[in-house]
Amino acid sequence: MEYVPYMSQPAKPSRANSSTQRLKMRRDIAAAAMELFATKGYEATTVDEIAAAAGVARRTFFRHFRSKEEAIFPDHDDTLERVKAVLDAAPPHEYPLDTICRGIREVMRMYAAQPAVSVERYRLTREVPTLREREIASVSRYERLFTRYLLGHFDEGAHQDGDDGPLLAEVAASAVVTAHNHVLRRWLRAGAEGDVEGQLDRAFAVVRARFTGVGQPQGRGGAAGAPAVVSGGGEGSDVLVAVARTDAPLSEVMRTIEKALNKG
Repeated sequence: MEYVPYMSQPAKPSRANSSTQRLKMRRDIAAAAMELFATKGYEATTVDEIAAAAGVARRTFFRHFRSKEEAIFPDHDDTLERVKAVLDAAPPHEYPLDTICRGIREVMRMYAAQPAVSVERYRLTREVPTLREREIASVSRYERLFTRYLLGHFDEGAHQDGDDGPLLAEVAASAVVTAHNHVLRRWLRAGAEGDVEGQLDRAFAVVRARFTGVGQPQGRGGAAGAPAVVSGGGEGSDVLVAVARTDAPLSEVMRTIEKALNKG
């Protein structure tokens, strides 16, 4: 029998390596696009020019992006997956609102990883309506994800007409995203300078104070259905902080807030 030497086969790239290479390519193309937009202007720049500047073929560009608008936001798809992973791995005892606050930090980390690029992207999105619309569409994906997550923590009966829980879940998810975006925009306007994590902590504390109990199983903490004004925000402040359980009727919550405001 003739001996045939064994020829080792090249190892297939792991999924993690493939994902890393894909993200690097997307970022390289996006960096080339950003540079052209800054020098030539957004409208005057073509996909062919972006591909040439990035050193890739036109078909490679479209393998990664559907349009030049999409090339401005190369990391959102991967970041959304990381946010989902945070929600999926959340410990069962964690307050759901805290979970989504942890999840959206992945978005802030995405921007903070490339501060100079993020500042330039912010400038472009303010100037080009098409890019602003693309950014809004990206933000809505996180908001829908968080709303579904909070709704998943309500009992089946909570989705019936007349229950305010689903409304509070949607409003709370929107509040978390809005708080994040408020801090992000302020940080970008300041040239990506300052303690953005500390600012985010303070913003989330405000949201938690106003939505205590959203997504929390009934029977945990507080008297059922009893809203309460717990803080006037401190001396010289015009901030009112209210806490209400998810099973408190919305009308009752609003009456409590109005009564507190009238006392002020």
